[in-house]
Amino acid sequence: MFLLRDSPNCENPLDTYSLKFHYLETRLPLLGRLRLAVALGWCLWRRCPSHVYCGHIKLAPLTQLLCQWRGVPYTVLTYGKEVWYRLPNREHSALAAATEIWTISRYSRDRLCAANDLDTQKVQMLPCVVDGDVFTPGSKSPELIARYSIAGAKVLMTVARLWSGDIYKGVDVTIRAIPAIAKVFPNVKYLVIGRGDDQPRLAQLAKDLEVSDRVIFAGFVPTADLVEHYRLADAYIMPSQEGFGIVYLEAMACGKPVLGGDADGSADPLQDGHIGWQVPHRDPEAVASACIEILKGDDQRCNGQWLREQSLTRFGKEALTRQLKQFLNRGNGE
Repeated sequence: MFLLRDSPNCENPLDTYSLKFHYLETRLPLLGRLRLAVALGWCLWRRCPSHVYCGHIKLAPLTQLLCQWRGVPYTVLTYGKEVWYRLPNREHSALAAATEIWTISRYSRDRLCAANDLDTQKVQMLPCVVDGDVFTPGSKSPELIARYSIAGAKVLMTVARLWSGDIYKGVDVTIRAIPAIAKVFPNVKYLVIGRGDDQPRLAQLAKDLEVSDRVIFAGFVPTADLVEHYRLADAYIMPSQEGFGIVYLEAMACGKPVLGGDADGSADPLQDGHIGWQVPHRDPEAVASACIEILKGDDQRCNGQWLREQSLTRFGKEALTRQLKQFLNRGNGE
């Protein structure tokens, strides 16, 4: 396994008896790519594996070049917006020549294929998953309640990058929905976790709508602390346009009802609305109406235990292990 952006001293070093890891991080990106090309080429020359799996579209042209030189089939893994447009010729050629393409959702598959004239039958689904042993239900932390001044509040929450290039995450839409929600739930608060250059605009929007006292920007929260934050929420709200949306799984594994967009990859973790709310992602009125419904708590989709069971059945580690074994066995001709 060749890791272009990691070093042996990475935060979570990978160590396993069955895999050899090559850490290729360098100060100069070009040097790292050169080291990757040499290391992968040497591996293919010495061992000639039965199949190669390429983890990102940017590495696909190199994978194509080396694998075709050795006559080795390869698979390219894709995720979201990096393949939602017409790709440059070299990347397009690498995808077209791949034995298979894996992606994380039907939405990503359809956008990838439409933009690049590829057959959807060539694309296999390997969805994101959540670790149900890490993301678990629990009581709200008194310390965090005090930190964010949310005692007695109905808490809506979003975890997202607050970058100006990622306004599709829908934080601004949720802020616009707050006045209508507050008419029904006067104690509503909106906890926004994340950082980025769009935060000043969002803060100004909350001020303009006179809901600054209801919108709390928590900033960056380390992954290890996310579970305690999910537990603060009464609902996870992100009317977005995602390739998939791992955060929905994390919230549901913690027993929290979720709201996503109605025309994106979140249809997969939300199981086409079976276990979550789907609304037009740029419609504050629709978001407000759904949030009010969620906070009333009368719907089956608000049952935390049921939500957790439904999400982990399809998107837990065991489900991933089964599907990945099936794909790998097929790639190895078994």
